[in-house]
Formats: sequence, C-alpha cells, structure tokens
Amino acid sequence: MTGYMRTAILMAVMTALFMGVGYLLAGPTGIVLALALAAGMNLFSWWNSDRMVLRMHGARPAEGPGTEGLRRMVADLAERAGMPVPKVYVIETAQPNAFATGRNPENAAVAVTTGLMRALSREEVAGVVAHELAHIKNRDTLIMTITATFAGAISMLANFALFFGGRRDSPLGLIGIIAMMIVAPLAAGLVQMAISRAREYEADRIGAEICGAPEWLASALQRIAGQAARIDNNTAERNPATAHMFIINPLHAHGYDNLFSTHPKTENRVAALRAMEGAGRRPTPVRGSAPAGPWG
Repeated sequence: MTGYMRTAILMAVMTALFMGVGYLLAGPTGIVLALALAAGMNLFSWWNSDRMVLRMHGARPAEGPGTEGLRRMVADLAERAGMPVPKVYVIETAQPNAFATGRNPENAAVAVTTGLMRALSREEVAGVVAHELAHIKNRDTLIMTITATFAGAISMLANFALFFGGRRDSPLGLIGIIAMMIVAPLAAGLVQMAISRAREYEADRIGAEICGAPEWLASALQRIAGQAARIDNNTAERNPATAHMFIINPLHAHGYDNLFSTHPKTENRVAALRAMEGAGRRPTPVRGSAPAGPWG
C-alpha cells in the first residue's frame, strides 16, 4: 500500500470518527453540526496555521549576513523540485531540527534551527531542506493541519457529550456513550500519529530524490536524532502539539516505532533511505545547491 493510499484511508477513518461522535451527541443533526464545525475550524487553521506556528516558535526571517547560503540552498533545491521557493526562517535554539508549514506550495515556509546549521554539514542541511520541501510539495502541511484540527474537534465534542450526557436513546446506552466519548479522542490521536508517520516516510523518499543523495538525509537524521535526545527545545516542550511538524521529534520521548509515536523510528527511516542507494535509485546529486554558508 502506498503512502498516499494509507493516508487517504486514515483520513477517511478520522472523518468517520468525527461524524460518529457528532451522531452520538445529537443524532443526524449532530452529523451536520459536526461537519459545519469541522469546516469552520479547518478554514481558520488553513489560513492562519503557518503564522501561528512560526510565531509560537519565535522564528525570524532568514535575512542579513550568515543566511545567504541557506536562502540560496532553499532556492536551488526548490527549483530542482519544480516548486515555488518558500520563505525561509531561522529559530534560535541549540537543538538541531527543522519543519515546514503553510497552506499550499505558493504560501509556505521552511524553518531551521540555529543548532541545525551549526551541527550539520552543508550536505546534511541540504538533505533536511529537501525533506521539508517534499512535505510542502506533497501538501503534507495541509494534511497535518486538517488532522490536528479534527483531533482537537473530536476531543471538544467528547467534552460536550460527557457534560450534556449525550443522546439518551442511543443504542449504546448511557454507559456506552460515556465509554465512546473517552475512547474517541484517544482513537483520533492514534490516527493522527499514524498519518504523521506515513507522511514522514514519503517525505524522506521524495526529499532524497530532490537533493539527489539519500545518504545526505540519512546521515542528517542520525545526527539530529542523537542530539535532539540530549538537547532541550524549550519552546517545543511548551507546545507539544507541534512536535509532529519537526523532522525529528523535538521532545524527549521514546524513540521506538509504536502507536503512540508521531515519528517513525529513525533507524527504520535511515534503512529505507540507504535501500534507495542499494537498489541503484540514487539520482545525480544536485550541484551548487549548498554554497558556503553558516555551517561547515
């Protein structure tokens, strides 16, 4: 099953779960109200999520001395990927990491930390940037915004149902409704995490093709994972809902690949990237995309 098919199925599950909670809360009318609520929340998130998350993490535009190389790298790799050049931001934190945001490829941004530029070689930075461009090109930033909004809305509806008692005539009975309202937010969170992991694998694959060298990204993932486990990202710790956006989980969480992880196991991602080279799928590395900059 392809990453796109898996994502479509998981999105359908999330939608069905949301409508089911609406039905339990207010019957057929609840389904309509739930869809209207989801549409409104998604429209707001679609239009404002990029500015909100950049402000949340204190990101500043990559301007002035020391950022020319980064801006040129992003422009070169975006040209190679056949997509508009996103805005470039820098986040002041010692933890090496990066994320992409934006409602579409024409209104997108890539944010990298100062720790990333200090700790990684320019080839590894190119691999990371290519991964984030792949997220933008695949419209993963929109997908993850929608799933996060759905998960939040399901939790909100569950709180309403527990407060008002749900539909007394529900075939589940009052106890069943209460159990459903507890399980539904957990299930929504699990689906959101599964979608996030599927999109990371796909972005790794396409990112490796954009930068032209899977080993660049594989090496970057290993280096980032090792340092992210030791270096705090205080802003991310205060805003754990944004953790899924980063290339590596910025929180000091378990690293294994399970239902409760927003990111695939790093070892699995590295193995998949190196299999691309082993299978002879390595494209010609992009030339001139990583000029001298604030790293190595």
